[in-house]
Amino acid sequence: MSTIQSTAPGMRKPSHARAGRIAGYAGMLVLALAALVPTVAEAARPDLRRMSCAQAQAMVAQRGAVVMTTGQYTYQRFVAGPRWCDRWEVVRPEVARTRDTQSCVVGYICEVPLFRPFEWD
Repeated sequence: MSTIQSTAPGMRKPSHARAGRIAGYAGMLVLALAALVPTVAEAARPDLRRMSCAQAQAMVAQRGAVVMTTGQYTYQRFVAGPRWCDRWEVVRPEVARTRDTQSCVVGYICEVPLFRPFEWD
């Protein structure tokens, strides 16, 4: 007995070669889109090396506190003032390298003081 495969009139049999080409195109499309989409860290953390000094200062002033990339493997949190720090921390102006200058005062950083200031109890 032989097996007879029939198709409805007007319908074509699926081509495995065509399905393989479509899968190949879909894979290339996914790779192309993945190359264009930045990673989460890149999108979430602005890079000081690609910003001008004025842009960096404006971003800190607008947002209040920003974590920025300062080097290939380094980052720093800059704040606009003491209200963005914990109450036991003090602020210190921080200089960083930007696209247009070697030393730009981007904002402040929060530091724990070495000694507590004299307080009246």
